[in-house]
Amino acid sequence: MTGDREEPLPAAATGGLVEVACDESGSDGENLLGGNTDVFAHAGVRLEVAVAAASIQEIRNRIRSPAQEYKANHLLREKHRPVLTWLLGPLGPIHGHAQVHLTDKAFFVVGRAVDLLLGNAAHAASAGLSRDEEAHALAVELYREGPGTFGSELWQEFLESANNLMRTKNLWGERTPVESFFRTVDKLRGPGAGTPVDDILERLAAARAPADSFRARLLDDPALIPALDPLIPSVLRTVAHWSEGTRPVALVHDRNNTLTEERIAQLQRLFAEAHPVGPGYGPRGRLTSVTLVSSRSDARIQLADFLAGVARKIASDELNHRGDAELTELLRPYVDETSFWGDGRSWSLLGPVSGVRL
Repeated sequence: MTGDREEPLPAAATGGLVEVACDESGSDGENLLGGNTDVFAHAGVRLEVAVAAASIQEIRNRIRSPAQEYKANHLLREKHRPVLTWLLGPLGPIHGHAQVHLTDKAFFVVGRAVDLLLGNAAHAASAGLSRDEEAHALAVELYREGPGTFGSELWQEFLESANNLMRTKNLWGERTPVESFFRTVDKLRGPGAGTPVDDILERLAAARAPADSFRARLLDDPALIPALDPLIPSVLRTVAHWSEGTRPVALVHDRNNTLTEERIAQLQRLFAEAHPVGPGYGPRGRLTSVTLVSSRSDARIQLADFLAGVARKIASDELNHRGDAELTELLRPYVDETSFWGDGRSWSLLGPVSGVRL
């Protein structure tokens, strides 16, 4: 069953069903470069409702703010740092019972563009359940080499043209974003000649046919799963994480305009379809339902909101060379190894020790 409801859900402990409460932070839809944040975070928490409610009350007792609803920014205030370190630490209520999937938005744009134009169509159709390893490696190289090779202004122009190429809600029709993207690629080929990304640019410049085909599909079927909304693959990866390949997963999610009944049905079908699975992605599991609720009605979602919000801030700070070593280390056990992250330095600090290096 899928839909909205206000009352807290009973804990799911029968039949092997895993019930996970989720929320996100940093969502700007498909506008990944023009929003207020450079990182998107999606968190899942698996706790009994009573345990989650007691945890929220403990946080309120420690912070003592008169606010009706606490948000992540309460925990991120310096005066409440002991509360944050307790929540994330090994003695906190969510340790071992929560996961967060991170997305560096700029890398996500590069990765989706390269996957769309140069990757295997079967992997692209999986919407995040699997990946084309060759296309992923090309995206990582382009992301890491691009700013230094082309300069910040031209690199930003490339990111924006790639973002516009893949946006579902695009008023330009079929041709204009395609033409704009390939004009930008042509600009890059001059400074890119003889550099490590030379071959990638040549391959992108020759990929007009898949770009035209993609835009045509968008016009023919506006209900396609958005290529650029990081919420969709984050939800998919959350299910895959908690299912451990065998257990059915039911999500209780804070309300989000992206998660329409039609979209949820599409997500469930993705788990039923056969897609190649890349190294580090493992078995996919099964999504049984997505129930949308108000965060105020479910303490587990409030904890997921806390984790997503603080994870986004900690990860963004680390990405931008202003990381807090203690908080980064505390976040690390929660970070999903399949997060969309291309920066090697920050991932070496954020990513799980045994995880796949992106």
